[in-house]
Amino acid sequence: MIRKILLDYKFNSKSYLYATIVNFLLKNEKFFEILKTYDTIIPVPISKKRYKTRGYNQSELIAKELVRKLLASGIQIKYNNKCLFKIKDIIEQSKLNKEERQKNIQGVYKLYNKQLLYNKKILLIDDIYTTGSTVNECCKVLIEAQLKKIGILTIAKD
Repeated sequence: MIRKILLDYKFNSKSYLYATIVNFLLKNEKFFEILKTYDTIIPVPISKKRYKTRGYNQSELIAKELVRKLLASGIQIKYNNKCLFKIKDIIEQSKLNKEERQKNIQGVYKLYNKQLLYNKKILLIDDIYTTGSTVNECCKVLIEAQLKKIGILTIAKD
């Protein structure tokens, strides 16, 4: 059931499911406590072309809603989508095997405004973890900002 929800969310224009996903996550007290240890949430970016096709960035919707709910609960956390960018449009990772994914994703992310992330505790949000190629590549780029801490939240593991 969760798999179907995530696939619908990502590939079948059901962007409204982000609220259900976030509500589900925040019901877990342990997870909620872990979120408090971060000061900034960053979504994994998608390319401009993919954004135009899909109409939304699924990780961004989840990240924004998490921040909104946390702020409403009195937890001071920031949302940042002004530093990490996907600068190349590539073959969809879901269509590739592990080795192809690692090669396909290399060099597609770029860090701007890294001073905004200096010494921050960052939580990177992605939707589905398959081989880790995407989040690993994002982390390689984010580390340039000399972060205090980086964590990764994925909604599901394939």
